[in-house]
Amino acid sequence: MKKKLIMLVTVSLLLAGCSTVMNVLQTAADSGVLTEADVIRGLKEALTVGAKNSSSLLSAVDGYYKDAAVKIMLPDEAKVIVENISKIPGGEKLIENVVLSINRAAEDAAKDAAPVFVNSITSMTVTDGFNILRGADNAATMYLRNTTYNELYALYKPKIEASTKKDIIGTISTEESWNTLTSKWNTFANSFAGKIGGFKPVNTDLNDFLTRKALDGIFLKIANEELKIRKDVNARVTPLLQKVFGSVN
Repeated sequence: MKKKLIMLVTVSLLLAGCSTVMNVLQTAADSGVLTEADVIRGLKEALTVGAKNSSSLLSAVDGYYKDAAVKIMLPDEAKVIVENISKIPGGEKLIENVVLSINRAAEDAAKDAAPVFVNSITSMTVTDGFNILRGADNAATMYLRNTTYNELYALYKPKIEASTKKDIIGTISTEESWNTLTSKWNTFANSFAGKIGGFKPVNTDLNDFLTRKALDGIFLKIANEELKIRKDVNARVTPLLQKVFGSVN
């Protein structure tokens, strides 16, 4: 009798255990549990959507120039030029032309930014994927920045350089405007009066500066797009994005 009781209890526990497992499995099936492939594909899709949207926004006319969050101003090293522009005849107009043409160059380069980003999204480990999925609101953007920045810089800078050589305003290119501006300033800074006043020449690498600022702007826009996808159901424009990001809400 005692043995039968023990067997009955054991069988009951086993059945209860099986029932629990089956319930868990059924719940998982009903809720559409994510596979590792889903997570990776979903994150790549989110990055691709964000990159394309960001590129589209920034490549439009005034995409950089009239967006205070990403507008590219003169390098900090050139601040002294702006502060002392009255010393250069026609300086204020020259400054405005340079700032405009710099942003036009970035807008021109941004036209090809999306393919550069998409081509750079090549691999992501399972661990990276789940860390990003459950990470901060900009986790995917930071992952993309950390793993692709150098490659993107190498691919993007030639586009910036090509853009700065184009005639943007009349027959004047960004590069020519910058060289004219800095050469005039440097002539003054290197003069006796300039040295007495403690002014220093400007030697900023314009294309390096522009490339970094342009990339900063794109990553900022991608971060905004990522936040939308994470927080706004309507921004999840595909079933996969709905499934992946809906799992962490």
